[in-house]
Amino acid sequence: MDFSLYKVILDHLYDGVYFVDNDRRILYWNPSAEKLTGYSSEDIMGSYCFNNKLNHTTNEGILLCNNRMCPLAKTLKDGSLREAELYLQHKNGHRVPVSVRISPIRNENNEIIGAVEIFSDNSCKSHLQEQVAQLKELSLMDSLTRLGNRRYAEIELLTKMDEMRRLSRTFFGVLFADIDYFKRVNDRYGHDIGDEVIKMVAKTIQNGLGDFGTAFRWGGEEFLAIINTSIKEQLYEIAERVRALTEQSAFQLGNDEIRVTISVGASQAQLSDTDEILVKRVDELLYLSKNLGRNRVMIA
Repeated sequence: MDFSLYKVILDHLYDGVYFVDNDRRILYWNPSAEKLTGYSSEDIMGSYCFNNKLNHTTNEGILLCNNRMCPLAKTLKDGSLREAELYLQHKNGHRVPVSVRISPIRNENNEIIGAVEIFSDNSCKSHLQEQVAQLKELSLMDSLTRLGNRRYAEIELLTKMDEMRRLSRTFFGVLFADIDYFKRVNDRYGHDIGDEVIKMVAKTIQNGLGDFGTAFRWGGEEFLAIINTSIKEQLYEIAERVRALTEQSAFQLGNDEIRVTISVGASQAQLSDTDEILVKRVDELLYLSKNLGRNRVMIA
């Protein structure tokens, strides 16, 4: 069986697949990899997996694309199989959660001559598609970011507050995020590019929340998220992950790489809160994080 038949099979896999040689130069890039990353085979083939395109990060936003931390580089060195839950950077700049599996490729003498990485989208696609359809129907979706809009956020917040009072215990928190120095982006690149940056940040925030919460566009460059956790430390960890992933995201515009950061305020809901009091508290924490230098998380 020749490689052309294997290629036909790999070209039709649902998962993204790519091969690298021992120098980590990419030799094969299947159509699903194009779909999941936005990068065509012409963009990728012949380049190296550490050349500032995929930029894999951990949940904490730590970049892995160097010889010391890269799982693929480790497999090339020791021949071990590896699996990981990571975030890659889409061509449009936002972060995408992926499940990664890495295997060595050996020749007839059992020598490692490369590696294969298989990756799949770790987002809850069916849930998000259903949610988008519902939001469209109810006019609760922000047309730019495809997140819920402020009205939807207020409805969800009231629902959570009512549930908290019925249960007589706190079980959720709220974070407020605002893009730092966003006016500079609009002034330099124009509002169309500013909109692309807002979309990049919106997707990164929602993907960073994962199954723990839902993000909404509050207005302008502000986002509110409802986080399902009763643990303050976990709320901080999620808020910090969202901040770090945003910092590591980038929108490519010709030779320019547009990067932004966010300031974040976060707080657990309290039984004595109203929705107005809770929102005011996280808003004040957000502006405290800005006053202290931006690109940070302040938690009550």
